[in-house]
Amino acid sequence: MPQSLSLVVVHIVFSTKDRTPNLVEEFAEPLHGYLATVARNLKCDCFRVGGAADHVHLAVRLARTETIAGLVEELKTSSSKWLKTQSPRLKEFAWQRGYGAFSVGYRDLPALVSYIDNQPDHHRKMTFQEEYLAFLAEYGIEPDPRYVWD
Repeated sequence: MPQSLSLVVVHIVFSTKDRTPNLVEEFAEPLHGYLATVARNLKCDCFRVGGAADHVHLAVRLARTETIAGLVEELKTSSSKWLKTQSPRLKEFAWQRGYGAFSVGYRDLPALVSYIDNQPDHHRKMTFQEEYLAFLAEYGIEPDPRYVWD
């Protein structure tokens, strides 16, 4: 076959360091746009970015030549540098060291987009830590408790 094709949709989640609520409304919308642009610059389709004051979610179609680790590294590195230029309050901004990446069937993409869109309502009932542990349980991932949070 002379052509390589793929359709891999990934739900990516990562938090601010120590879940510090730095991503207040003033910074959240520009950050979400910035993250979508970074993903698109890497030839990944970015269907949605959203989150809460202490974390972000992305729904991304991974480019055929991009790895999840490479995409997340670029998302976190470039957005961290960018955020630090947005306000003196963010000069010490950092993301957590790790991330979650979960496979999503293409037919389930609308549900993921809706989930990301409803983050503010969702987090009135559940913390990021509770949400993340629920994702891990749903996907059958047993984390080492020593390394889940930094």
